[in-house]
Amino acid sequence: MFFLKAAYCRVFQMAFRLALPLLPYREPEIVAGCAGLGKVFQKEQTRSALIVTDRGIVSNGLLDPLEKALGDSGIPYIVYDKTQPNPTVSNVEEALGRYLQHNCDAIIAIGGGSAMDCAKGVGARAVYPKKPLQRMAGVLRVRRRLPALIAIPTTAGTGSETTLAAVITDSRTRQKHVLMSFPLIPRYAVLDASLTYTLPSQLTATTGMDALTHAVEAYIGRSTTKETRRLALEAAGLVFENVRTAYAEGNNHPARENMLHAAYKAGIAFSKSYVGYIHAIAHTLGGRYGTPHGLANAVIMPYVLEAYGKSAHKKLRRLGLVAGVCAQEDTNEAGALKMIRAIRELNAEMNIPDRLPGIQQEDIPMLAGRAEKEANPLYPVPKLMTRRELETFYHRFADWRQDR
Repeated sequence: MFFLKAAYCRVFQMAFRLALPLLPYREPEIVAGCAGLGKVFQKEQTRSALIVTDRGIVSNGLLDPLEKALGDSGIPYIVYDKTQPNPTVSNVEEALGRYLQHNCDAIIAIGGGSAMDCAKGVGARAVYPKKPLQRMAGVLRVRRRLPALIAIPTTAGTGSETTLAAVITDSRTRQKHVLMSFPLIPRYAVLDASLTYTLPSQLTATTGMDALTHAVEAYIGRSTTKETRRLALEAAGLVFENVRTAYAEGNNHPARENMLHAAYKAGIAFSKSYVGYIHAIAHTLGGRYGTPHGLANAVIMPYVLEAYGKSAHKKLRRLGLVAGVCAQEDTNEAGALKMIRAIRELNAEMNIPDRLPGIQQEDIPMLAGRAEKEANPLYPVPKLMTRRELETFYHRFADWRQDR
């Protein structure tokens, strides 16, 4: 039975890979800072804007340059600042209410991936007023052009400013809905490293490892292109070269800027080549327990990479060379193992644990089932796994000691 399902998955993935050059991928137009948004508002003929963010961004004063740009352009705006770390369907509906009430025609997301995912959800609901988000989950189910969507990342990790994906949690079922459609790619991305200075060191670490996860999964998958391989390698190299400095020295502009570009490159790479079981498992933890996505990815990554075995050794060695953690004379297996060890060491250096508390043993079959459903057949993983195999990961990285 698994043989037939595996064959179906590989045929499905091959069809997507062959169709890749024909799909309407696009990259957002990069804006150097909020001061440059005046031209964007003029180009889009913006009349009123919804800002989607969270209270931490507001309290840290990070809205100031955006509000100045809107004020200088004479554009009224309304702020929605209740976005949760794992944005919910309720977040999207509340923000949509403000969008409609104030007759907005543009959506500006400022913050991490959560704010951007929420903003994408608002855009999707704005153009599909009679369709709930649950019915837009999946691939290519949002086909209408969204209102002008501007993404302003204040973290360097999610790459959501470049992607066609939005992940929204249903608070009632504790399940994450993954929307993957081309209109969800923001039209503009404001990359300003100064907006990341106030990011706490621990969030710098976990969002940085999120970017690395995107680069690694995009590179080792079976649906890569010359472009996505190049971008993934560049992103991985930038993370290993800069994340420690960004973690230790929050105001180090070159490190912060390089991390922004690492996240951006990795975002483009995984948008076109997709991710894998690391993300599928992380999404289940975020939906069920609210586990921060970057933290989950960082902890899970070494376990899954080890389990891929020789199917990923060659590509992991290549990533290890770019990251500077293995040598040309290393075999594929030796280089891959050094790369996995380097990821664990990088986590440890930035005080990221190797296990996660809060996982309930009785939930594991359900979580593994959701992860398997998300990943297969879409994600072109190096090695296909069954639900039973995925269950073993939860047991390995669950910290039962902290749950007692």
